[in-house]
Amino acid sequence: MVTAVLFISFIVLLLISVPIGIALGLASLATILLLDPISMETFSQSMVQGLNSFPLIAVPLFAFAGDIMGKGGLSKRLLDLIGIVFGRFTGGLGIVSIVTCLFFAAISGTGSATVAAVGCIMLPSMFEKKYDKVFSSSLIATAGTTGVIIPPSICMVVYAVAAGVSVTGLFTAGILPGIVIGVALIIYTIFRSKKEKYVGEKRTYTGKEIVRIIIEAIPALLVPVIILGGIYGGIFTPTEAAAVASIYGVIVSVFIYKEVKIKDLPHIMFNSVYMCATVLIIIGISAGFGRILTITQAPIAIANAILSFTSSKVLILILINVLLLIVGTFMETNSAIIILTPILLPIVTQIGVNPIHFGVIMVLNLAIGFITPPLGANLFMASQVGNVKFDNICRGIIPWILVMIVVLMIITFVPEITLALPQMMNIPIK
Repeated sequence: MVTAVLFISFIVLLLISVPIGIALGLASLATILLLDPISMETFSQSMVQGLNSFPLIAVPLFAFAGDIMGKGGLSKRLLDLIGIVFGRFTGGLGIVSIVTCLFFAAISGTGSATVAAVGCIMLPSMFEKKYDKVFSSSLIATAGTTGVIIPPSICMVVYAVAAGVSVTGLFTAGILPGIVIGVALIIYTIFRSKKEKYVGEKRTYTGKEIVRIIIEAIPALLVPVIILGGIYGGIFTPTEAAAVASIYGVIVSVFIYKEVKIKDLPHIMFNSVYMCATVLIIIGISAGFGRILTITQAPIAIANAILSFTSSKVLILILINVLLLIVGTFMETNSAIIILTPILLPIVTQIGVNPIHFGVIMVLNLAIGFITPPLGANLFMASQVGNVKFDNICRGIIPWILVMIVVLMIITFVPEITLALPQMMNIPIK
């Protein structure tokens, strides 16, 4: 009865457009007032404890680091460097965009920031070379999903807190899947480019130009080396890495590239905190929501119900993937992670799925939601940056979604892609 009241009231509130964080809180309060599963004091303490987590400090810090580096010219230097290598191939501008998104993903930690930073520079160039607007915008939107797969990733930090697993292990596990996504997108880009006759750049670089571009790109290339090298080398924790990334971002953007002024820093800081405030409110309230679920043993009941329906590991994973794909179309990613992790994690662990592997599966599923209407955060961003009608980009994104689903199935059923690197580096994956 408690579970029914909790979820029915939550769904009703969502249907009448109440924000997710508020809906979680009101559904919890309604359940407490009607059925008294826990006291208000316990609910309040759970909310505070949910936010009392050292890894969560990384969320606003990584958001700030990604924002300032995006505005500070790092993406432009990366594009110039990658253009030297890949620009001459068929569909070269598309390939350059994808590879740059992979690199920028190791800086920003979010999908929409990656789309904005790379799209603002690449889309005008692609349109000038007669690339189809819908194709180009869809490409950037899809490549931007790697922002939450390749570390550092804010979504992975949130999952690590919700699941009680190692942030470092998750970060390491996301590297190879992110590369697999990039390769798949490049293959499809080449296929479409040959069909549409999108030829590569004919430009020839002088030795002096190449040296200049490489030297200018070095500060940008050092970002993932500093962040990930410091984490994996045991020099600092992922949370401390977020602080280091923020300081480095200020130094590079303000004093080296000089594309951000000191007077701009308070505004960038405000935007980062504002963006993360909603996520942190949801995390706190969802901790109380989860406490009610735990006391009523709802996750165990749901797990038993699914496991009684079928014992097939393959079928259960397919059902969970379908559920997550559907949820990703209408629910904000971090909210979905916080709400669904306590429910789904007991199910997958019972069928032998590693929690780190499942974290990558969950984040990738929800990342596909970035390019799936009606939510489609990356679609909205690409639509605005590319000045393309949202309806048109919704139609053009379909083949890209299919490519992403193929990659999702590969990563789901070949766990070695996710777990090989952490095991090779002796990083805990439990």
